[in-house]
Amino acid sequence: MGGKKFLDADTCMFPVPPVMVSCTSKDGKKRNIITLAWVGVLSSDPPMVGICIRPTRFSYKLIEEAGDFVVNIPSEGQARAVDYCGMVTGGAKDKFKECGLTAVAASKVTSPLIQECPVSLECKLVRVVKDYSRSHHLFLGEIVAVAVSEGPGGIDMGKVKPIAFCNGEYWGLGKLLGRMGFSKK
Repeated sequence: MGGKKFLDADTCMFPVPPVMVSCTSKDGKKRNIITLAWVGVLSSDPPMVGICIRPTRFSYKLIEEAGDFVVNIPSEGQARAVDYCGMVTGGAKDKFKECGLTAVAASKVTSPLIQECPVSLECKLVRVVKDYSRSHHLFLGEIVAVAVSEGPGGIDMGKVKPIAFCNGEYWGLGKLLGRMGFSKK
């Protein structure tokens, strides 16, 4: 194998998890779904996630105003809705209606869950970091509840079939390669 080719600085980290973040206004009259792929787990104690949003996006002000959001993890069968919710503004369209998705009440936040998503993380907004990027702001959310589709045990990745986003493409995750710690056995 030859040497490496050097490219200009770019967001070449992949795969990243495309998620549908649902949110609402403080009075509950407006709601939206925004697709984000620049998201991640930040801490386990307390459980925290980070989501990056452009200040110009419709959901930005809703999340700031309500002080919470829900990170919904979609499955392979929801790739079209994932793409749509990232390409169309919620200021002009009801994405729940347009995508045939069901908004249901969360247990600890005002923002709705997406019923059809197999996993939903209810988050309280802890802080917005605005001074690290010219394009996006980082929303820090504490996970206060997790909702999963009914079934035996915990989260079954074989049934969830989460998707990955890689350089503008949506991919299925494929097969299990091992469980944490398998290299030490």
